Amino acid sequence: MQLAWLALLPLALAVLSQSTNDTLLWGAYRPNLYFGLRPRIPQSLMTGLMWFGTQDYQSIGKARHACDQGDNLDSYTWTEYDTREGGVQVIKDSFNNVKITTEFLKVAGGNHGGSWAARIKGEPINKEKFSRISTIFYFGLEGIGGLSMETEENENGITGEIQLAGSTPQLDEFTIRVVDSAENRYINSGPHVEAFKERIGKTHFVGRPVKPGDIWQAGQYLMKSILDCARELIGPYQDPVIGAPDPSFLLHLPDDIYMGSNLYGVQKFFDGPFQFDVFFDSGSVKQKLTSTTLDQGIPALVEAYGQRFRDVLPYPSDYPPEKKVSLEAFSKAVTSNLVGGVGYFYGTSIVDRKFSYEWDEDEDAVINDPDDSQKGAKLTEPKALLTATPSRSFFPRGFYWDEGFHLLHIGQWDNDFSLEILKDWIGLIDDDGWVAREQILGEEARSKVPPEFQTQVPNYANPPTLTMAVTAFIDRVKAASASRGPSDEELGMNLGMGGGGAQVPLSNPPSAKVSLGVESRYIDNPELAMTYLTEIYQPLKRHYDWFRRTQRGLIKQYSRKARSRTEGYRWRGRSQLHVLTSGMDDYPRGPPHAGELHLDLISWMAFFSRTMRDIAAFVGEKDDEATFIKVEQAILNNIEDLHWNESEKMYCDLNVDDEDESYHVCHKGYLSLFPFLLELLPPSSPHLGHILDLLYDPAHLWSPYGIRSLSASHPEFGQGENYWKGPIWIQMNYLALRALHKTYAAKEGPYQAKAQQIYKELRKNVVDNVVKEYERTGYVWEQYDAITGEGKRSHPFTGWTSLTALILAEKY
Repeated sequence: MQLAWLALLPLALAVLSQSTNDTLLWGAYRPNLYFGLRPRIPQSLMTGLMWFGTQDYQSIGKARHACDQGDNLDSYTWTEYDTREGGVQVIKDSFNNVKITTEFLKVAGGNHGGSWAARIKGEPINKEKFSRISTIFYFGLEGIGGLSMETEENENGITGEIQLAGSTPQLDEFTIRVVDSAENRYINSGPHVEAFKERIGKTHFVGRPVKPGDIWQAGQYLMKSILDCARELIGPYQDPVIGAPDPSFLLHLPDDIYMGSNLYGVQKFFDGPFQFDVFFDSGSVKQKLTSTTLDQGIPALVEAYGQRFRDVLPYPSDYPPEKKVSLEAFSKAVTSNLVGGVGYFYGTSIVDRKFSYEWDEDEDAVINDPDDSQKGAKLTEPKALLTATPSRSFFPRGFYWDEGFHLLHIGQWDNDFSLEILKDWIGLIDDDGWVAREQILGEEARSKVPPEFQTQVPNYANPPTLTMAVTAFIDRVKAASASRGPSDEELGMNLGMGGGGAQVPLSNPPSAKVSLGVESRYIDNPELAMTYLTEIYQPLKRHYDWFRRTQRGLIKQYSRKARSRTEGYRWRGRSQLHVLTSGMDDYPRGPPHAGELHLDLISWMAFFSRTMRDIAAFVGEKDDEATFIKVEQAILNNIEDLHWNESEKMYCDLNVDDEDESYHVCHKGYLSLFPFLLELLPPSSPHLGHILDLLYDPAHLWSPYGIRSLSASHPEFGQGENYWKGPIWIQMNYLALRALHKTYAAKEGPYQAKAQQIYKELRKNVVDNVVKEYERTGYVWEQYDAITGEGKRSHPFTGWTSLTALILAEKY
């Protein structure tokens, strides 16, 4: 059967490649900007939007470009974002009294990834006050190719459409047009208006050569051009008696283009509501885009998105009908922001292959290459990565343990897009099996990271969540195969060339009106699914082996009693106060010691073994499947033998005292829940009742807003950095809810009724609080206060906090 699929593969991949090229090449793949478009090409065309108020001269110092919590915007959120079609984003900036809407529409066709159109609209938030805004839309080209302005230059600015033309090897020839709305009003009054009448109401521009690798600093280049121009013009007006002109008369681009320019800025000034369109026309498409394309395309996109959203993440029947509109709007927004927060990154990273703390040194000498020339932080070869990002403002880069959760959500919306992302992450696994836990690729990414966190070390791990995305994909393939019936499954002949439609929600029975579309071709075509999984299997296995080799802990050296003499694990790279590699940075632990054994890591390794078992079974690696089963059981045995503390009735870390005797380090919180969170305990486990009691106790972990990270009775609760010492994290609550929904509340056992009760209450608490805070503040947050439920730290945090939409729809 596999041979038949492989024989069909070239045709299937050709069909799939064409569609993927047309729909996924372009995107809002610069998520660190409020609005920035680029293709998934390492060095190519990049665009961005900037704006500032012209109500005074100080406002240019608060120009908006890169997402920044310090900008104090009311909110910025994609209300709809479809990976294949485009989306709508609403930005509220009360400081400048403007609501900006960015509309983005992809138009497939031609041979080079299609065309696209963007519409930038603005209107006053408070219609009783001035709203005077200057926008700059820029285009920068890196790598081989050229970009030039076709519109005739004018030293006083340009009236009407502006056109640029360019070409690159991948995009081939293209044109860019910037077109104003006829309804726009411009600032045509103010001090010294007569002196500037030739420039008022014009579009201003600049072209500058920028060295390779610096287009990401376009904002700085453009601001410098404006300020240099203003300094030249301000000369005659420095006498206080004469007074300064209106800011909009001076704060503009210099209306000149230097030889060899590869960065172009197009600036406009508006008084009140405004609108302009940007068109990118691929030269291989005969039909040119117009404003009508957006007039018709955006409403159609919004309507189709809403319908498909209701199919994929339907509103739950156990929630009140009167909340449907607000909860659907919330779920659409967080899903859109997660997908709209996917970025494409390319560049070098910093790696130190020889660094280690003293408690890791002996083993590292064996693990690492003894070549001393590798000592110190060094730049790697550049790499590319398509990845979701936890927070556009604070964490606009790829994080390993976040990404598994991101892909659970993205996979529900667009299965094949999630596989594109997963494939890029798998591609980062090196020959040794390591992948860096933070992907800080290039200078733009490094600009958002403190220097002390930029260097990655090849014996440092992170929770292996990527396999969650793989097994979720396998579950979707199995569900789709079952719904098609045995004849289609056996033949495997459907190459996905038929009509499109919505992805099948897995929890719903198959329906004749719901069909699989372009988002689900890997589900709809078993041969593609098998080939994809076969290709990623060996790198994943290498990664798994790397975990078992480099993160192994010591058992027999400390005469510990356990059924397996090998299955114990310790996070490498911890410091005195932090275990950053665990993902739970400042969660209380014992002192650093080479003899430590970490409960969360051994639990993750049991989970990793189980998911690798499932993958091996699906791709037909029977010998590996048997090995994974054996290792998983050995790990489960050792979780009981090494980490259960009978007197405390909880699971704990293990450490070593000054006499080389082992002792448990017990801190009630997320750590002690791990065998439950990852569904490692059978429903009949005698320990399950104690875990549920701890979880449900308001004196410890239970709150009206979700499960706390650390017991409220713990002496370190809320102390120090207070990162993982009490605050509520949504991805951990998602794991708890998933464990309850799929296993402990669903399967017979002595604690089933209690699990059902906890599930119902916890789901309501989490959803209600995240939605309440979103409606109160305009954002979803990195974490929530353990006492008040208020959103805390990074925002918007539409990474794993967006899982709230899956919790509401019960998609686990």
